Amino acid sequence: MAAAVTNKSIKLKKIILIVCVFAFAKSYAQDSTKVYKKRVLETTEVDFLTSYYAQDGDNAAVSGGIGTEELTDVTGTFVVSIPLNDDDVLTIDAGVSAYTSASSSNIDPFDDGTADPFQASSGASSSDLWANLTGSYTHSSDDRNDIWSAKISVSSEYDYFSAGVGGSYTKLFNEKNTEVSVNANVYIDTWDAIYPIELRPFGDNGNGINNRLFTQNTITGNPNYNPIFNEFQDEGRNSYALGFGFSQILHKNVQGSLALDFVQQEGLLSTPFQRVYFSDVADSFIDDFQLADANESLPDSRFKVAAGGRLNWYLNETVTVRTFYRYYFDDWGINSHTASIEVPIKITDKFTLYPSYRFYNQTAADYFEPYETALSTDEYYTSDYDLSEYSANQFGFGVSYTDIFTKAHIGKFGLKSIDLKFYQYDRDTSFSSSIITAGFKFVMD
Repeated sequence: MAAAVTNKSIKLKKIILIVCVFAFAKSYAQDSTKVYKKRVLETTEVDFLTSYYAQDGDNAAVSGGIGTEELTDVTGTFVVSIPLNDDDVLTIDAGVSAYTSASSSNIDPFDDGTADPFQASSGASSSDLWANLTGSYTHSSDDRNDIWSAKISVSSEYDYFSAGVGGSYTKLFNEKNTEVSVNANVYIDTWDAIYPIELRPFGDNGNGINNRLFTQNTITGNPNYNPIFNEFQDEGRNSYALGFGFSQILHKNVQGSLALDFVQQEGLLSTPFQRVYFSDVADSFIDDFQLADANESLPDSRFKVAAGGRLNWYLNETVTVRTFYRYYFDDWGINSHTASIEVPIKITDKFTLYPSYRFYNQTAADYFEPYETALSTDEYYTSDYDLSEYSANQFGFGVSYTDIFTKAHIGKFGLKSIDLKFYQYDRDTSFSSSIITAGFKFVMD
């Protein structure tokens, strides 16, 4: 009897021990999943991006659709991504852009020497500095199928200040083969309106033709200069953007995506310092520079819609084909088509080449008028060739270097990749531009 009790006791202890082992194993597995969950971002990453941009042409909006469009711009940006924990990432994006512009220098072409729309003046508006700071926060769910993000941004230059907030939500399902997203952004902008120098005397409390600009310089052509001056009372601009995205892995080598974006803008959508010349007003000049008949006048609202898609095809370990198409229209009368193709070619484990081509075509805005074709009786008018009808071609070539082992170091940061790209852009007008970009990605050890 005692032996039987002892055997039962031993069996009971074994059962309890087995239950405890399984309970502990389950608990450990749960804890280990929590502890060793793959992080969204393993370590701090730093991207340094820089570019040099140059453009030229003969249709400057500052001088009413004629004159030099020469401009150069140098940009530097740091993007720092910091993992706060397994699920959350904080990203800080700070950039500065410095440009010199022969076109914008002609806001005041009479400050030194003979005024000419095809020559730069030496005024304060010939150069400027733009600065931007954006902070964003991203949270991913434990299964990485739900991603939320929020951001806030500010940017400033000599005549413009912008503040923005935004957020997005992304859902992955179908074993992460399908992705849907929605994003929204709001930008509150303020102009410090700067007008063409010859229009300013015709504003409130101005002395008109008796201003020293006209008394100390000789007006040729029509001496009875009397422009229409649109001095804007509201210098604010609000932009509201809403976007939807859908992405699907169609095949192990093919991925496609669709995007639909809406933008509503309200407020000052005219650029205050852009001139317009009327066909029914006699021309007035100081030196070789034609005095503005008016400054640009555009509606105070604009609704934009863009719909597009991408199709990426992984042909083999060497070649991938990336294609893109977008259709755009707005209630100012512009319709546009954009199509592009990029073919990354992996030539070694570390080096990839990026040849690309992009085509763009658009119709003119309802309010666009070339030099001296608008009428003084029109309600709205602009000679900004960005709003004209044109087609453009862009050819690009790039090369990237990737080292997943980050052998090269700067302090505690290993160099993960380098990207260099060049793009040449040409419109069927006189406008052309080129840009060289460079990007360096570092990861913290």
